[in-house]
Amino acid sequence: MAAKKWTKVSQKTIFNNDHWSYNLDNFVIENGVEGEYHYVNTNGSTMIIPITSENKIILVKQFRYLNQKDSLEFPCGLNNLKLPPEENALKELREETGFAANILEYIGEFCPYTGASDEMCKLYIASDLFYNPLPKDATEEGMETLYFTFNQLQILIVNNEIWDGLTLASFSIAYNHIKKKTKND
Repeated sequence: MAAKKWTKVSQKTIFNNDHWSYNLDNFVIENGVEGEYHYVNTNGSTMIIPITSENKIILVKQFRYLNQKDSLEFPCGLNNLKLPPEENALKELREETGFAANILEYIGEFCPYTGASDEMCKLYIASDLFYNPLPKDATEEGMETLYFTFNQLQILIVNNEIWDGLTLASFSIAYNHIKKKTKND
């Protein structure tokens, strides 16, 4: 049995800020059922898995306000509509880690929170890194840059020391690419 298609009848923005908007759509399903759908709309995001010439994977440690604890994550940020996704990824990498990359490989994309947001996150692996920082914004101050081997990263995941959903999804999607690039150190 095929899933029924939903058609948007109307859309209303309830609230918006510089990062996202809270929307309310009215819809109708092919079988005639009507309803409301509340969701967060974003411009999407880019996540970067930086790998050094020493085969170390870079993560950032930052405080997550909603969870009230530190989080280990791959560098990531919401898309700036003035930049193509690749440039946005390189900008985020420089802001959060201080590194730029000569090689940026697109791996794929995923939706971090289906059902609640329309965000799509584009995933990249960055290599041939060199130090070339950009200023951090106020929310990025205090971020710590950390380096891990492939095996150490796997242990952090198994021990639930990495709990960020975007990082976990990205690691899963890019697993074979990371393993190959780090030569499984």
